[in-house]
Amino acid sequence: MNFRIHDGSPADAVEQAFFRIQREQMADVPILNPALSVEAVDFQRWQGHWLGIVVTPWCMSMLLVPGSSENWVSVGENKRRFIRFPAGDFAFLGSEEAELGEYQSCPLFSPMGKFSTQSEATMTARASMIALLTDPQAQAAPSTKEKSTDSPSLSRRRFLALR
Repeated sequence: MNFRIHDGSPADAVEQAFFRIQREQMADVPILNPALSVEAVDFQRWQGHWLGIVVTPWCMSMLLVPGSSENWVSVGENKRRFIRFPAGDFAFLGSEEAELGEYQSCPLFSPMGKFSTQSEATMTARASMIALLTDPQAQAAPSTKEKSTDSPSLSRRRFLALR
């Protein structure tokens, strides 16, 4: 596999790769959501590497991209690896694209028909990243005393509105 270290955010390379995939491999696929476009969302450093989400008209996936040679575990094309995050263990598949080199992906949504706008898909991606990196114990339900009709619901829209 083509191993490449990304010193800076790989967001531009992610978008280039997935725009090419859309153009070359997905152009006539009926599951494409015409309201959506390719977008790299919230790539950030995580344990020396880059973690973010790619939104496309056909899927939304978390991506892990090498940020250093230390602690990177190569798994090979279409081989699975479990990675532990504060929210739990998630299965990632090894992949490679010319623009990115080796990376690993974990699908979140496919197809993307549930999303009516790019903004809605992007907000869902951001909420997913927050949830992934937050320990569920830290999100423990408030006690009965703390609950009231004024307390925010745990719906995605209310959660995002509080940011």
